[in-house]
Amino acid sequence: MTVEFATLAAILAMAAATVLTRLSGLLLLRYVNFSPRSRRALDAIPPAVLMAVVAPTAFATGPAESAACLVTALAAFRFPMLAAVALGVATVALLRFVGL
Repeated sequence: MTVEFATLAAILAMAAATVLTRLSGLLLLRYVNFSPRSRRALDAIPPAVLMAVVAPTAFATGPAESAACLVTALAAFRFPMLAAVALGVATVALLRFVGL
């Protein structure tokens, strides 16, 4: 297998752009004061993105996946995102194992 220089350079440039974009956002946000309303709006973004990713699965697949989407949505209100996603994955695995 060979890797062309142009391909490798493009991959490295995209990786650098991604890292720099994320780091600059974190560094710049240290110097910004948010109102409580703005903070609540920013805190609502991760669950909204999670639901945007999970919701199509609930309507386009079987009952195990739909139940797992419901579990994930409910867990997102009480737990961190990683825990909510882990509960959803465990739910779909368990329901598929029992035959749903």
